[in-house]
Amino acid sequence: MEFLVRSENRLPVDTPADRREELRAGERARAMELRAAGVLKRLWRVPGRNATIGLYEAADPAELHDALMSLPMAPWLDVTVEALATHPQERT
Repeated sequence: MEFLVRSENRLPVDTPADRREELRAGERARAMELRAAGVLKRLWRVPGRNATIGLYEAADPAELHDALMSLPMAPWLDVTVEALATHPQERT
């Protein structure tokens, strides 16, 4: 199944710079692992916001949940998920 995932990072502004960088590095590393595993297909930044839109592929919503919760920033992410279905025009 494919999922459109919108996330906004709500990490507190008073988070120390070294902790913030540690989390960012961990987030990048985990995203690369998810990409290599075929779970994270595409990722876009939302200009002007600390937000992303991602295209994920997982067997089911539970697998997607596990992938998202494995992100180091997960405790501070405000996430919205939309399950995607193939449009009839896309079927061959």
